Amino acid sequence: MTKLLYLENWNQLSCSATIQEVATYQDKPAIVLDQTVFYAQGGGQPADNGTITGPNGSFQVEAVRFDSGIVYHMGQITGELKTGDTVICAVEPTRRALHCRLHSGGHLLDMAIYELGLGWVPGKGYHFPEGPYVEYAGTLVGGDKEKIKTDIEKICAKLIAADTKTSIIFMPKEKMHEVCRHVPDYLPEGKPARVVMYGDFGVPCGGTHVNSLGEIKTLTIRKIRQDGANIRVAYDVSR
Repeated sequence: MTKLLYLENWNQLSCSATIQEVATYQDKPAIVLDQTVFYAQGGGQPADNGTITGPNGSFQVEAVRFDSGIVYHMGQITGELKTGDTVICAVEPTRRALHCRLHSGGHLLDMAIYELGLGWVPGKGYHFPEGPYVEYAGTLVGGDKEKIKTDIEKICAKLIAADTKTSIIFMPKEKMHEVCRHVPDYLPEGKPARVVMYGDFGVPCGGTHVNSLGEIKTLTIRKIRQDGANIRVAYDVSR
């Protein structure tokens, strides 16, 4: 099992670690560590990039994947890295910061939609820089999309101005209903169960986030459309 340091502190961008295996994963060179600060792609959030540096070589981290409790850092080796080496991990900070703002922006949407009383239930989130969106179970029949768009943006602006602080709680999945408006039927296995709290608004999530909503700066709605049984809300944050 790889210890996921970012679950406890997403502000930590570097750490010391020990190489457990120099491997191949998905036909690419990969490094397995005893612990990592690199976020592995999942939950609608892309992976971190950065470097792993050892005594006789380095590794450029281009992709990170979580598989059955193990984190595979994928990329390119320069020099020599071997099992047992002590290495230094360093996450590329600009990419991580944008991903935090985009991911928290998706949950900010949840907060605004809940406050509007629309009754939409959050589902799939896509928090990549290229076209982020959140899908909700619900209907737009008879709804004024432009008014809803404006109302969501106004509430998001209000919440950003309030600069609500973010915190985390580790708890059993069966207790998450006590602090979350909605708990998905499926949560990833093999990771500690965690809730991200924006004030008193809880969201089950294993991603990285802003420390307070003011860091998002601005959130705009690009488009709202019915997509089958779901409503897709496309958004963006200031870059």
